[in-house]
Amino acid sequence: MTERIDISGLGNDIIQAVAGSCDRNISYIEKKLGTRISIRSGVISVEGEGRSPGEGVSLIRELLRLASEGEDIDEQKLNYTFESIKDESGEFITSVDKDVICHTVQGKPVKPKTVGQKRYVDAMERDMVVFGIGPAGTGKTYLAIAKAVTAFKKEEISRIILTRPAIEAGEKLGFLPGDLQSKVDPYLRPLYDALYATMGADAFQKNTEKGLIEVAPLAYMRGRTLDNAFIILDEAQNTTPAQMKMFLTRIGFGSKVVITGDRTQKDLAEGAVSGLDVAQRVLHGIEGISFITLTAKDVVRHPLVQKIVKAYEEYEVKHEGRRERRDKRKRRDKDT
Repeated sequence: MTERIDISGLGNDIIQAVAGSCDRNISYIEKKLGTRISIRSGVISVEGEGRSPGEGVSLIRELLRLASEGEDIDEQKLNYTFESIKDESGEFITSVDKDVICHTVQGKPVKPKTVGQKRYVDAMERDMVVFGIGPAGTGKTYLAIAKAVTAFKKEEISRIILTRPAIEAGEKLGFLPGDLQSKVDPYLRPLYDALYATMGADAFQKNTEKGLIEVAPLAYMRGRTLDNAFIILDEAQNTTPAQMKMFLTRIGFGSKVVITGDRTQKDLAEGAVSGLDVAQRVLHGIEGISFITLTAKDVVRHPLVQKIVKAYEEYEVKHEGRRERRDKRKRRDKDT
């Protein structure tokens, strides 16, 4: 069975972008779908068995659309587009990547690249408090900072406040040299990186000196009321329930709050309860508060990161299942 796409009206640059360097993208599609693809005389032919030719045509049409809009067809985008077709979710990348939040200092557009990221960005636009929960590489912090910088430039808010708990990632670093700011800067470096990319180092420095941008440990939030600000709490899985409650009760009038976290990367002491977990149970269903869950499909780093995240998710599900069965046996043995 063979399906065909007429590409006679498209430029060579678009066709080349879809085919990839040395036809790498074509080879990827052929391997994934078990098809044979040829490009001749203004026609792309997709040959295969069953549904594979139709899926191949759908995938190539979407890639042609993206390329015609100036998008780079990199490995991540190719893989995500393929996965969207494969699971027949009905939620396609077509309407996702049109919403540009802002541009980096290099002029690169910052926008959602997956359906999960699109829901996350929409929630930030709509609700006062948004929890973005998901694995590393899903853009939780970066997209939140992009929204904060955009709101700041439009004068929708008067300041940006970024915070995270100062907890070592499984290591004891001991006493760090320097003043207090020097001691906490290493914990806040990812936030600085995102601000530099979206705002520029000079603009960041000037606004920081004016007190319009603040990057500080979570402990600094106690006792404050934060009005007319865009507030981002990063690494929220490392908060205690008391810290989370303290932070949420700082919210003032005209403020927007985004809380990001990854439940699989907790650095709390063994047996300690995460404030992020408690918050989802306590605040679920309250109007004006959204919980957006991102998954391995929303990872926008190297495709290998997506595979790593998925492998850990599967391992943790199996491990949790074994633990639940073991606990049940212990309770049963105790009862008997």
